[in-house]
Amino acid sequence: MTEMILVIGANGQIGTELVTALRAKHGESQVVASDLHPPRNADSNGPFEQASVTDATAVRAIFEKYKPTQVYLLAAILSAVGEQKPKLAWDLNMNGLLNVLDLAVEFKVAKVFWPSSIAVFGPNSPKQNTPQYCVMDPNSVYGFSKLAGERWCEYYFEKYGLDVRSIRYPGLIGWKAAPGGGTTDYAVHIFHEALAKGEYQSFLSADTELPMMHMDDAIRATIGLMEAPAEKLSIRSSYNLAGVSFTPEQLSGEIKKHIFGFKLTYSDNDPRQAIADSWPKSIDDSQAQKDWGWKAEFDLPKLVEDMLLNLRKIK
Repeated sequence: MTEMILVIGANGQIGTELVTALRAKHGESQVVASDLHPPRNADSNGPFEQASVTDATAVRAIFEKYKPTQVYLLAAILSAVGEQKPKLAWDLNMNGLLNVLDLAVEFKVAKVFWPSSIAVFGPNSPKQNTPQYCVMDPNSVYGFSKLAGERWCEYYFEKYGLDVRSIRYPGLIGWKAAPGGGTTDYAVHIFHEALAKGEYQSFLSADTELPMMHMDDAIRATIGLMEAPAEKLSIRSSYNLAGVSFTPEQLSGEIKKHIFGFKLTYSDNDPRQAIADSWPKSIDDSQAQKDWGWKAEFDLPKLVEDMLLNLRKIK
């Protein structure tokens, strides 16, 4: 069976790299990229459709034109931006998902991927090795929109038989595209500033430990989950996924091994600190390991080395 894959939110931090990986695997003409804005890479090949995921009529036209067999819905307003525009974040994150789920049922799409996040956890969730199932009381609009989205995904699986698959991404670190306004963005910005200025001011405190992941691992996990046999999957809300946990101070220490004299300072009273304080410090992803053989490849030294190596090439 020839796949026709639609990626909505294709210009973002994940979408940019996912589209490239999927086109390499399935062929450029078989992967349709879609985003609210025109493609950032003028040299990119393959079909592109400009549309807002909240515009059900526009998204329907894309489904009618391409008849996708798989859909990856990545469009979202992330945690930090969501606190500035809470109702817009809820509208995009919720109604965009419902538009796609309804169309996927109607057009008999074989598989849908939708990303959740560690933001679904909250102040009363266990902080260390946060389990798949536990208290979930998110206190950010992004977090509770993702938690609601998880429930919708499982509901559509149970009620309509729609094969929806999801991962609770940790903070993602990549060099090919800019981050999109999340609480973990410092862990990308720090590399750019280290190379450009030799110093960086973190908006999170020195000892704020958060789960992170190299983008290569995230893309591999996403495609791995989508290729796993349906009967192997025991979770239809969203899978916990772990990479490597670290603090700004630990990340700085690793960067200093490559950039002599790098200096890290800290800002006070940034609103993103409160969001980070409500999130897990580390994640238990044993269910993903058991169900579809997930295993991260990047530890902190390898992640730092790879980021600096590739950013030096393009700067």
